[in-house]
Amino acid sequence: MVIKSIFRRKVIDIYSQEGQNKNQDKKHYQGIFLSPRLLKKNDFSSRFLSFVLLFCLVFSIFGWLNVSAPIFFFPQGAEASYDEERTKLEKELQEIEKQIAEHEKILAVTRKEKQTLQNKISELKKKAEKLSLEIKATNLNLDYLNVRLEETTAVIVKTSDKIDKNRENLMNLIQSLYMLQQTSFLEILLGAEELNEYFGHLNALNSVQEKVQEEINEFNNLKITLDKQKQELSKNKEETQKLLAMKLLQKNELEKTKKEKDNLLDITKGNEAKYQQVLTESRKKANEIRSRIYELIGVKTQITFGEALNIATWVGSKINIRPAFLLAVLTQESSLGKNVGTCNRPGDPYEKSWQVVMRPDSREPFLQITKELGLDPNITPVSCPINDPSRGLIAGKNSWGGAMGPAQFMPRTWLGYKNKVSEITGRNPSNPWDVRDAFVAAALYLANHGATKQTRETEWRAAMIYFSGSVNTRFRFYADSVMAIADRYERDIEVLRQIALNK
Repeated sequence: MVIKSIFRRKVIDIYSQEGQNKNQDKKHYQGIFLSPRLLKKNDFSSRFLSFVLLFCLVFSIFGWLNVSAPIFFFPQGAEASYDEERTKLEKELQEIEKQIAEHEKILAVTRKEKQTLQNKISELKKKAEKLSLEIKATNLNLDYLNVRLEETTAVIVKTSDKIDKNRENLMNLIQSLYMLQQTSFLEILLGAEELNEYFGHLNALNSVQEKVQEEINEFNNLKITLDKQKQELSKNKEETQKLLAMKLLQKNELEKTKKEKDNLLDITKGNEAKYQQVLTESRKKANEIRSRIYELIGVKTQITFGEALNIATWVGSKINIRPAFLLAVLTQESSLGKNVGTCNRPGDPYEKSWQVVMRPDSREPFLQITKELGLDPNITPVSCPINDPSRGLIAGKNSWGGAMGPAQFMPRTWLGYKNKVSEITGRNPSNPWDVRDAFVAAALYLANHGATKQTRETEWRAAMIYFSGSVNTRFRFYADSVMAIADRYERDIEVLRQIALNK
């Protein structure tokens, strides 16, 4: 029931209208209609009753149309279903995390034991089992996020419906207010035979004005709530994208671990003596360490580990970042870049162009960066988004790529660091696709988040923030993997140092 309009001076008696039009079209009873004529001047009872009815109906109608129901209202069955699913996933996740912790304890002990073939095989098996559990945990986290996404999407739909209803109510109220205001109070007072008629009109006008303000406040509150819900939805989708990227890293690490175990068995044929020989030879391969290709995504030429170490050491002297840690972060990022794929290369289809794969707010900064560097924006490589409709991620719609160079910086983030990079390298403008500039930018970012303290805890935390912008434990595999890579690099660096000292 809505108020369609109100006559500028009189409101017809709804009961009188009902009696005269009993068998007429029922839509006459859906609201308070204006009289097409003036009531007789002396019909005081009709006028008085009209205003009383208006006064009562204003409160009853708008009370019925009130949209201030809880924003996160769900049907009881749906809410129970979501809660049950969340609880189930949380329990499964807790159990898997316990198993991962147990495997980590066993691995920690195994690493300290004598390096025998059997111990190494056992370590690789345990590591593979732990990685399999971590992949399972990531899948559970993805399922948990899916529940959150469904919840938030349903809530957004309900809030949008409430906003539409609120907008309709507000429109009707403003129309009613306009009609009531067409006659001045002086006119009403002079034309009224009784003061009750004047006060009835005044009360009706005040009540409508108050309701207009209430509806405006409600509308503003609903809009704020809707914005927050949309932000939550966007955050959940970003987390899903990061978890899927991390899952790719985990799968690669698992495959590499299994391959290492198979290769080891193939080389040694289960012979301990052969394993010890292989172990001794591996410790002498300083030249191999130096010349090992250090693959970096988004650069035109490959560099050796020795060259990368020289750059990382130089950057470390400028920014106080541990070289092995910096190399580990960039290795992880390059691996991630390869796993996600590359876009915007020469010959790529339009679907993989920067105009599609980048967030709208990244496109202008990207054009600015490429213009300053004299690069063609249409053939300058950037990372691809993850496309997984089953997880609610659609490339170019709510899943975005566009990360640049070895450090995988997004265009807007790079603009915040490029001048600081130039101050250190002396090159202006700085280039995210240049190895040295990328190393410096990554080091500056990590330094801003505590990595200069060079403790395991602060480096782990900085790696987490580098990947996800937070220390959300869902993403701990990324930081754990970075620290494991840094440990390997530190051992390689130590071999190189010993060789250098013995020369």
